[in-house]
Amino acid sequence: MTNNNQLIDYTQINSLPEIWAIASQQFSDTIALYDPNSKPEIKLTYSELLTQIQQFAAGLQALEIKGKNVALFADNSPRWLIADQGSMMAGCVNAVRSSQAEKQELLYILQDSDSLCLIVENLKTLKKLKPEIDQYALSLIVLLSDEQLPENSPVNIVNFESLLTIGSQYDLEFPQFQKRDLATLIYTSGTTGQPKGVMLSHGNLLHQVNNLGVILQPQKGDIVLSLLPTWHCYERSCEYFLLSQGCTQIYSSLRTVKNDLKQFKPFYMVGVPRLWESIYEGVQKQFRSQPESKQKLINFCLEWSEKYIVAKRISQRLSLDNFNASSSELFLAKIKALLLTPIHLLGDKIVYQKIRESTGGKIKTLISGGGSLARHLDTFYEIINIPILVGYGLTETAPVTNVRTLDHNMRFTAGKPLPETEIRIVDPETRQTLPQGQTGLVLIRGSQVMQGYYQKPEATRKVIDNEGWFDSGDLGWLTPSKDLVLTGRAKDTIVLTNGENIEPQPIEDACLRSGYIDQIMLVGQDQRSLGALIVPNLDALQIWATEQKIDFSFNIEELNHNKTILGLFRQELTQQVKNRPGYRQDDRIGPITLILEPFSQDNGQMTQTMKIKRPVVTQRYQDIINEMFKN
Repeated sequence: MTNNNQLIDYTQINSLPEIWAIASQQFSDTIALYDPNSKPEIKLTYSELLTQIQQFAAGLQALEIKGKNVALFADNSPRWLIADQGSMMAGCVNAVRSSQAEKQELLYILQDSDSLCLIVENLKTLKKLKPEIDQYALSLIVLLSDEQLPENSPVNIVNFESLLTIGSQYDLEFPQFQKRDLATLIYTSGTTGQPKGVMLSHGNLLHQVNNLGVILQPQKGDIVLSLLPTWHCYERSCEYFLLSQGCTQIYSSLRTVKNDLKQFKPFYMVGVPRLWESIYEGVQKQFRSQPESKQKLINFCLEWSEKYIVAKRISQRLSLDNFNASSSELFLAKIKALLLTPIHLLGDKIVYQKIRESTGGKIKTLISGGGSLARHLDTFYEIINIPILVGYGLTETAPVTNVRTLDHNMRFTAGKPLPETEIRIVDPETRQTLPQGQTGLVLIRGSQVMQGYYQKPEATRKVIDNEGWFDSGDLGWLTPSKDLVLTGRAKDTIVLTNGENIEPQPIEDACLRSGYIDQIMLVGQDQRSLGALIVPNLDALQIWATEQKIDFSFNIEELNHNKTILGLFRQELTQQVKNRPGYRQDDRIGPITLILEPFSQDNGQMTQTMKIKRPVVTQRYQDIINEMFKN
């Protein structure tokens, strides 16, 4: 690596499984993985991790699973990583998904990925796939648990310990990998509702291992707290990088994270905006529980500290709102920051230091991705001196393309491109490159861009052109220093702050089954939940109101303040969404607003094929949408 001579160099290897022999040699007795919440708890050194990966791989080869596609349906645990890297080391391509995913989605992935081997979390997951799974042409099923195996199975089944035992007695044949060789399939939602298998090569993922060092320079034994789904591309690539540098990964959960922060005192955490929001909300709750006099003092410190950091940003040319500041403005901002420093230091001593201690007191960096970080959160973490670096990318880009760094932490942006990465902003219609500062479609080209969608050449051609530019579907612009500023999505997918991707069309179609809803558009990009703009069927609503003996008005303000009428729409939405096949909790609709002006071609809010122009409607109702998610 060129970014830091202390980092272990992996630029000469061709595959992910080659990492572990190097890491074992460098960090042999260092703890690699520790799951304190498993029963019994699991703790593996780098040497032990390599052994188990090799045994898992050899076990698959002994059972004639070599060079085949395997499905891995499991969740966060050391055994997930062993299964992931063990299957790759056996020469397999793995298709990954959470064991908690809906049954039909798992069966679809199993079939679409052409998997001949299934690796599952436990018997419960396996039973969920019955009886349909019996019709699949599987050669082997592996349980990552040590549960007793079911009798009279039509497919050969082994549990985790049995597979390792078989592997320990078999000579592993390490494949001759090339960087272009396919490593994994990660399924992401498509516009039709059917997931598409993103084909990521070893070279795609090694790009992340070899270049994330521009963000972090971890040391041997640095503690990393892992909360995100480990099969998710964002968490997965970060884990590969951090483990390649000898970090100790602690498995946590939303239920245990508060105690885990205090007990294990992590140096690094990777998360989605919702995680940082929940920590922030916890701190705010603590503030509100203080006596009124103390609350006033805390608010005073926060208010003046915000003024201090805004001035400091301007003086360092790190203010998105003031990057064209004149020399005199820079000088005045520097003076202002100097004058406010004592107040900020006082706030640090009496307030912010205690917040840092509640997170263990040793955090070097938080990495945020999977959605835009709200401005107030960006500012809060800067005030309390916990560095938070926001990045950007998609599953199709393995995933990181842009990220902020500690020496160039331009708040409210997604940072500069990683090495070997190009960002181009084009007109969505003409595809002509736009001048710097203009908003357009974000195109990406680099060695982390996927090979394509598995067995879907047409879908691949739609997003990757002949010159290798990938259409992100996002809208944004570039600052003079090449930081990417995202402004919205050109395509329909809504990404919540927990990182979940929601395709709105199927949910909207279900909601339109209600006789009281004429039109509906879901909103919620970078929010905690979905929301909805609803054009009501006024005739049906008037009949209902008459039957219920409710005073009815066509005044939109009165409609949106009538709890009985809003209650009707909430009931309708809940019923229709929950009855939809493949319903997930994230499909639930939170805040709603009724609007009287229909979406139409006349007002420019619908296409000629009667599809809602989401960016146009979003812009038209942006203030209303902001108000919906205020609380």
